[in-house]
Amino acid sequence: MASFTVELVSPEKVLFSGEATQVITRTLGGGEIAFLPGHAPFLGALTENHTRITLADGNVLDVAVHGGFVQVSGDKVSILSDVAELGEQIDRTRAITAKERAEESLRKEHDAEAVAALSRAHARLNASGGMAGLNSGSH
Repeated sequence: MASFTVELVSPEKVLFSGEATQVITRTLGGGEIAFLPGHAPFLGALTENHTRITLADGNVLDVAVHGGFVQVSGDKVSILSDVAELGEQIDRTRAITAKERAEESLRKEHDAEAVAALSRAHARLNASGGMAGLNSGSH
């Protein structure tokens, strides 16, 4: 199966560099987008999301991406993220606590920071195993 090079970079380090057959991520205002080998050149701003990178061996690398950009050029997809976390390295207990704290804050008043915190928590939880089974008062 055809593949392309994927680089996932945050300001601190390269989180992943390797071959993949598909990348699914979410752009600001555009929803989810999938990139396959041979995709047309593309540049988009990213929102908080659960990005999935299907590796050449068929495994999926789950990543919580918190803003940044995605660029497709030739046979390379570059994700340049403000902050990114590999799903396997996310502290789920901490993410659940952050989600609950943000939801509690939003029950009192609409606060942009609480909305952003909730989006980050959802990205982390989705990337680290999904939201199934979590108790939530508002979702």
